[in-house]
Amino acid sequence: MTSQNQSEICVSKEGEKMSKGEKREAVNIVESKEWYLADYAPQGVPTSDHLKLRSVPLSLALDSIPQAHVAIQLLFISIDPYLRTRMSGHDDGLYFPQFLLNQVITAFGIGRVIRSKDDKYNEGDIVLNAFFPVAEYCVVPSDVLIRKIDPAAGVPLPEYLSCLGVPGFAAWLGIQVLGDPKPGSNVFISAAAGGVGMFAGQLAKLKGCKVIGSTGSDDKVRLLMEEFGYDDAFNYNKETDLDAALSKYFPNGIDIYLENVGGKMLEAVLNHVNLHARIPVCGMISQYNQTWTEREGVRNLLNVVGKEVRMEGYLVASYLDRFADFAKEMESYIKQGKIRSKLKIKRNNNKECLSANLTLHEAKYVDPLSRAGFRAKCECIESRIKSSPNDNKAKARKSESLEPQNLRLMVLALTRIYTLLLLPLLLLLLLLIVAFHS
Repeated sequence: MTSQNQSEICVSKEGEKMSKGEKREAVNIVESKEWYLADYAPQGVPTSDHLKLRSVPLSLALDSIPQAHVAIQLLFISIDPYLRTRMSGHDDGLYFPQFLLNQVITAFGIGRVIRSKDDKYNEGDIVLNAFFPVAEYCVVPSDVLIRKIDPAAGVPLPEYLSCLGVPGFAAWLGIQVLGDPKPGSNVFISAAAGGVGMFAGQLAKLKGCKVIGSTGSDDKVRLLMEEFGYDDAFNYNKETDLDAALSKYFPNGIDIYLENVGGKMLEAVLNHVNLHARIPVCGMISQYNQTWTEREGVRNLLNVVGKEVRMEGYLVASYLDRFADFAKEMESYIKQGKIRSKLKIKRNNNKECLSANLTLHEAKYVDPLSRAGFRAKCECIESRIKSSPNDNKAKARKSESLEPQNLRLMVLALTRIYTLLLLPLLLLLLLLIVAFHS
């Protein structure tokens, strides 16, 4: 809120001056705005019919904030592709819980603490949270905050939503943890100029790999090679035959493929994987705006068996125990100039916020979720990450089904042991009998 807005609040409708108490109360009540989901969008790109803006009054008075909570002014939010899957109205694919209708949406964001009821946080602290309400102001439990950010660390704030946020973490997990790159490995990155791809290729290059990417325009091809250090790249919109393109760019096959696209690209890749190739599956963005019955199938999955490929999907929420390792390594690369980033930041433009191709959006016009609603949504997401009772039952059934099999194996092993021990004794007894009769 600007000082001009604050001064306006301190004046009554009649223009009369307020008392100090009235001024303090007026300043502590903000009329802020929020983006909420008005309707689900099962197909296509969400529009202003689905996402809408509204104003909600919120008290920022210290005595209205519960213990172990903080009041936040949101500074930046990250518009990540996975958010699209939470607006479809059905659970499949990434299996993130759907946003509730008429409730504010949440996103990975950076905020400034403006009130605190937690000794660990002071007014002015810059904090990071994976599920900030897309709101101008909000009050949230302090235990949902991921970390504090030091503005003097030499890293621009938006980078904490980019190379040090979800995109960078997803890239690091895919390459460093699941891809297990070795010097000289042939690495292919799809959607290479996207938020994840731009960092994945650079991380693979730092490990001594040969890296080639696919992207959707000639400008992005140049970007990959000139700014992000890719060995080569191609525009998939100009390649009429993806299988032939991969034959040209990977004559010695593919060792690691970071999957971001799905569909025809995945099918083409499976014709060129080497023995024991790794395919970390970060996403399949070509499929997000379609229902599963309309998505493209992959016809050559048998290659995964024949080439003994390890193909593994992953969600960053399942690897939060590695976030500190990632942040330490990535911050070092940034400060050494070994990792470059390219951000798209939109400021004060409500229409642009709805665009599907944004990387970042500076939030100066959106509002808070109720504390109970925010906590419930966080708990919902966390519960989806943990194993469900059904999963535990399945494991128990699997364990029970293995018991008879294990028993049979034990009996078979004992039988073989006894046979090996008794056979020499029988032979010795036979020799004694023959000797006695002779």
